[in-house]
Amino acid sequence: MTRLRELKARAFRKPKVKAAYDVLEDEYALAGALIDARAKARFTQSELARRMGTTQSAIARLESGRAVPSGATLLKFAKAVGRRLEEHKTWPG
Repeated sequence: MTRLRELKARAFRKPKVKAAYDVLEDEYALAGALIDARAKARFTQSELARRMGTTQSAIARLESGRAVPSGATLLKFAKAVGRRLEEHKTWPG
C-alpha cells in the first residue's frame, strides 16, 4: 500500500491532476463507502449482486465509480448489506 500512497502523493503535486481528482472527489468517496459497506457485511460482489437482483459486473461498476447510482440503487444496496442511508453530517441545513 505504501507504493500506492507514494504515487498518489506524487501525482497530487501536479495542479492539473489534483484539480481533476477534486472534481470527482465525491464519486470516489461514494465508491469507497460502497466497498466498505460490502466488506463489513462480508459479501463478495457476486453475493451482493444476488441479494440486490443484479449482476456482479453492475456491482463492480458501482464500486469503481464508473457508474453513479440512482437513489433507488443506493437504497437496495443499503438494504442488502443491512445498513441505512444517512444524511451527510457536513451538509448545510
